[in-house]
Amino acid sequence: MSKKVTRQNELASIIERYLEEDGVQSTAIPSLYIMRRSIASGPSHGVYKPSFCLVAQGEKEVWLAKERFIYSPADYLVASVHLPVTTQVTEATPDVPYLGLRLEFTPSQILKVLHDTELRANPKESSKRAMFVSHIESSLLDAVIRLLRLLDSPEDISMLVPLYTEEILYRVLQGQNGDMLKGIVMEESSIRQIRDVIEHIMNHFNHSFRIEELAEIANMSISSFHRHFKDVTAMSPIQFQKQMRLQEARRLLLTESADATDVAYRVGYESTSQFSREYSRMFGFPPIQDIKHLKAST
Repeated sequence: MSKKVTRQNELASIIERYLEEDGVQSTAIPSLYIMRRSIASGPSHGVYKPSFCLVAQGEKEVWLAKERFIYSPADYLVASVHLPVTTQVTEATPDVPYLGLRLEFTPSQILKVLHDTELRANPKESSKRAMFVSHIESSLLDAVIRLLRLLDSPEDISMLVPLYTEEILYRVLQGQNGDMLKGIVMEESSIRQIRDVIEHIMNHFNHSFRIEELAEIANMSISSFHRHFKDVTAMSPIQFQKQMRLQEARRLLLTESADATDVAYRVGYESTSQFSREYSRMFGFPPIQDIKHLKAST
């Protein structure tokens, strides 16, 4: 048995020890979440924060707009900005459940690693997709294992988690797609400029906006802004805003048992019929029927 397989088995055993039932669970390590699925799942919608994601056992796919990313224990996935996604566990059984983890990070953590190391970024780097899958190297897997082992020694968490998290980010930054992460903190990079616009949309998704306004935030011409935004997110600003609105609407309907018409206005829709059409197109059912289906399945 190879060293990498042994490490992956250890990773799976730690996750399984702390998560005996299906679901997603926070841990004693800040920003670290572990997950388990005993059967392949249907599509699930959500918003990925900037995060490093790893599969210890099984397989998962993530859809960003119409682009599919598949990863297994041989790979890792990184979302470098906030992104609305659709996810699905594609390999899982009761005997060999899907086991995974997600470690969220911030731009300031990336900036600190770059400041403390010899890694350099090209500020003129062209925009790239803000999500990528890369092959996991042994050095990165070892760093993840060290982080997970801290669950067994909670007295060490406050001291060592920042160090191990920085090591994980350092290894990702060294990788073939590391420039994408470097770009989100470089003042002159187009990736950083688009990140600023994404944060603006996230904070004001229920308000209408003009493309000229967003292009001004990015300090780009309108045509350049459109191109760079789609390069980073795989969708247009309007499509991005629509996904944010619909996902928030679904959350409100599920958690507050709110009226669909009221929710439509709260997330920014002026037409309830348009809201219902777009909701059905994204989630497969009209709002009330969808919520009944979700509650019945849980």
